[in-house]
Amino acid sequence: MSTSAGQKVTVDEGTSTTYQNGTTATSASAVTTGEDVLVLGMTSGTTITATQVIVQPAGGGGSASSSAAGVIPFQPGAPATSKQVGQIPANYSQGSGTIVGGTTANKATEAALAAYPGGIVDRVVQLTDGEYEVHYIGVNWPHHIFVNQDFKVVGAN
Repeated sequence: MSTSAGQKVTVDEGTSTTYQNGTTATSASAVTTGEDVLVLGMTSGTTITATQVIVQPAGGGGSASSSAAGVIPFQPGAPATSKQVGQIPANYSQGSGTIVGGTTANKATEAALAAYPGGIVDRVVQLTDGEYEVHYIGVNWPHHIFVNQDFKVVGAN
């Protein structure tokens, strides 16, 4: 399959891989050619070992035009945009917090990628106020996406 940025990737599924169609549990047969999906799992190079595959609803927020916070697409050679939107935790300091994994990291990642599709999340950090910082790479903005305890995107920088 290919990412929204055109990068070819291989998705390995296992017996524990779960599938959702939007928010409803489903099976692997729900994934059809040409459909947008969100794949959560571990990466190694261009291979993703999937823990969860979510079929995105048609017109359901996967495009830049539907994102409430707005998306600044990557343009090779363009200077990085220095911008901040929404609420950034007052006590936020880059590099602070505790790295989290599992279901918590998956939910925070899903929220961040729904708001800002096309990038790659390399870690999720729980901040001292209980919110999460999703470290986002692969585009020129944003680099940090802030997700509250209800897994809703509240800000980005």
